[in-house]
This record gives sequence, structure tokens and C-alpha cells, in this order.
Amino acid sequence: MAARGKIDDSPASSSLRAACLCRSASVGSIVDLQKLLAERFPHTPVRGARHRLVTGLSVLDEAIGGGLPKGAITELISPEVSAGSASLIHALLQADSAGQTPACSADKMSVLRPVALIDSCDSFDPQPLGNPCLGHLLWVRCTKALEAIKAADLLLRDGNFPLVIVDLVLNALEELRKIPQTSWYRLQRLVESASTACVVLTRQGMVSSAQLKIVLENVWCLVSFEEKDAISRLRIRVQRSLLQREDIKIAGAS
Repeated sequence: MAARGKIDDSPASSSLRAACLCRSASVGSIVDLQKLLAERFPHTPVRGARHRLVTGLSVLDEAIGGGLPKGAITELISPEVSAGSASLIHALLQADSAGQTPACSADKMSVLRPVALIDSCDSFDPQPLGNPCLGHLLWVRCTKALEAIKAADLLLRDGNFPLVIVDLVLNALEELRKIPQTSWYRLQRLVESASTACVVLTRQGMVSSAQLKIVLENVWCLVSFEEKDAISRLRIRVQRSLLQREDIKIAGAS
């Protein structure tokens, strides 16, 4: 489902569930969107307190202590455009599609768990993923950073998504600096009340409320993408963690 200004709810759109939030959306259309999200992505309560969302990507899970923290914002800083952030987004979505629920205390993403991707520059390419993955993806297409923040606010309030990804890597720094710091703290308060892992991708650290900040230190070229299993060679550094000491065990952090 891909649209600009309204949601296309036709049967032909079921293989790709994507939406574009209209900047001038009325109150009624927001309510309709919330109802549609609840119908297509029904919320399943999680029994027991679980603090991590295991992504299935060992290079990421091992670096940050077992998975993305729930109820917290993780800022993933990609200082270079070629650091591999786009490949990491695709890998996260593919891992979600191929995932199986393990017999462990952590919660691993599976094919039944929807993911929301807020694309602030309308730059995401869904074609390589295939229908099994796209069938559980809500793709929110924006053109400005502030639109992406508003979309994140709506989806975190909705609470139906175990993982919400906000991609701000391609936005100009001047535009990102206009985002009020109060917006980040509001999003943190929203995510704290849900079993949601929220990942915000940026070019430089700016999410003041992020409890976990990690940095992609790769500089890739075209040859890098031709290598087999290139994603496993991502270099991830934990820059800051405000998580409880017993909840995080950093592996290989410099």
C-alpha cells in the first residue's frame, strides 16, 4: 500500500503495506489511520517482562548486548553516507521476515511481527525485499524531517509495532537541527510505555533522549557490496549507554 496524501486500501495493495502521511491531515483522517493500523497490525500482548528485541543480526546483537532495548530510543549514527545504514535497514527487515521465535528469554523478531519504517527522504527501495517481507512492513514516506517526527509520534502512541525505524540519514543537518529537543524527550516518554524498540538513524549525534547511541564506522565502496555476506563486516561501536548495568553486556566495544 503506497500513497501520497491518503491511504490506498484496495486489495491490489495488500502485498506492500505502505502509507504516506499527509502534512495537512485532518483529525478524522488520523483516527481512520489508527483504526486501519489496529486492523492490519493487531497488537498481541507480550507475557512477562522482556527487555530486548533480538534482531537476528549477530553483528548488531552481539555489539549491543543481546538486541535492541525495548522501551527506549537507540540512535544509530552513520557519519558517512557510505557507512552501510541503508544495507543495515534492509538486513533488519529481511531478518524479520526469516526469523523464528527462539526458546529464550529475549524476544526475537518473526515473520508475524510488523515493522514500521519512517522514511524521511522518501529514499527507501523496497524492491529487493520481496513480498514475504513487505507484507509485514508499514512504510511511511515523508519528505521532511518534521513530518517523520510526527509520524513517529503517531506510531509510538499506537503501540502495535515491536520495531519502529526512523531514517534521517539523508536529511540536511540544517533541517535536523530545527527539530526541538523536546520532541526527542516526548518520543522517549511514548516509547517507555510500550514494548517497542525505536531506532533513529542520523548522520551525527542529536537525539538527546537516546538511551543507547551506536556508531557505524564503515566506509564502503561498490566492491564492498559485491562481497558475500558484507553485512557481517559492519563495524559497530557503542558510543553511549544509559541502560541499567545488568541489562547490557557490551561485546567488542572500543
